Amino acid sequence: MSNQTAMTEFLLLGFSDVRELQILHFVVFLVLYLISLLGNLLIITAIALDHHLHTPMYFFLMNLSIIDLGSISVTIPKSMANSLMNTRSISYSGCVTQVFFLFFFASADFAILIIMAYDRYIAICQPLHYETVMNRRAFIQMAASAWIGGMLYSALHTGNTFAIAFCGGNTVDQFFCEIPQLLKLACSDSYHFEVGFLIFSVCLASSCIVFMIVSYVQIFKAVLRIPSKQGRHKAFSTCLPHLFVVSLLFCTSALAYLKPTSSSTSGLDLMVAVLYSVLPPMMNPIIYSMRNKEIKGALSKWIGWRLITKNKLSMFLLQ
Repeated sequence: MSNQTAMTEFLLLGFSDVRELQILHFVVFLVLYLISLLGNLLIITAIALDHHLHTPMYFFLMNLSIIDLGSISVTIPKSMANSLMNTRSISYSGCVTQVFFLFFFASADFAILIIMAYDRYIAICQPLHYETVMNRRAFIQMAASAWIGGMLYSALHTGNTFAIAFCGGNTVDQFFCEIPQLLKLACSDSYHFEVGFLIFSVCLASSCIVFMIVSYVQIFKAVLRIPSKQGRHKAFSTCLPHLFVVSLLFCTSALAYLKPTSSSTSGLDLMVAVLYSVLPPMMNPIIYSMRNKEIKGALSKWIGWRLITKNKLSMFLLQ
C-alpha cells in the first residue's frame, strides 16, 4: 500500500515526441472535438426549442447528446493540453476523475440506448399502448434511472480500481486513464476483484445487447407488415439511426475491452481507444440528423430564424 500512497501522478501515453507531430495531434483533436460539440449542441438546441419534438424518443435523444458532450470532454481536452504543453502527466486525483466520469457517461449512454430500443419497440409493436406505457412520468423516471444507475456503477468501478496497490510504476499505456491499462500497473494479487467485476459487466452488457437484438427483430417484423411504403420508411427512419449508434458503440467498446492486453502499447491499442472515445460522440449527431426529417426540419427552421433575426438586426443598425 505504500506505493499507492506515494503515487501522486500518472504519465499518460503521448502520441509523439516530435514537436510538430504534437501540434498536429492537438489540431486534429481540436477539430474532432469542435465537430462533436457543435453537432451535439445543435441536436440539443433543436429538440429544446421545437415543441413538436417534445416526445419520449427525442427526449432520450437529447439525453444521449448531453452524455456524448460529457464523454468526449472527459478525455480529449486533457490529451490536447498535454500535447500543447509538451507533457504527459496527470495528477492522481485527475486520473480518478477521468475513470469515474468515463464509466459514468459510458454506462449512462448504454442505458439510454437500451431505453430507446424499448421505446421504439413499444411505439411500433404496441402502438395502442404507447401513450400509456411511455407517459411523461415514465420516460422521465427511465432517464433518471439511467443517470443514477450510471453514477452508482461508475462509483463501484472507480472505488475498486483505486483501492488496488500499484506496484508497476506510474506509466499508463494510453492517452487517458483506462482501467485495463491501470490494472497492468497493479500488484499481482490485488486486482482480481476488479477483473471479476469487469467480466460481470461484459456479461451484463451482452445480455442487454441480446435484449436489443430481440427487440429489433420484433420491430423489423412489425415494420415489414406495414402496408404503406411511406409508413415503412418513417418507421425505418426512426429505428435505423439508433441501430447504427448501438452498433458503433458496442463494436468500438468491445474492441477496446475484450482484446487481450499486451505488456507494451501498440498503434492498434491507441487507434481503438481513439475510435471508441471520439467516434461515437462525433458520429451520433451526424447519423441522427441524416436519417431523421424532424431533426433536419427543426435545425433548418432554427438556423433560418437565426439568419432572419441577424439580417433584421443588421438592417436596423444600418438605418
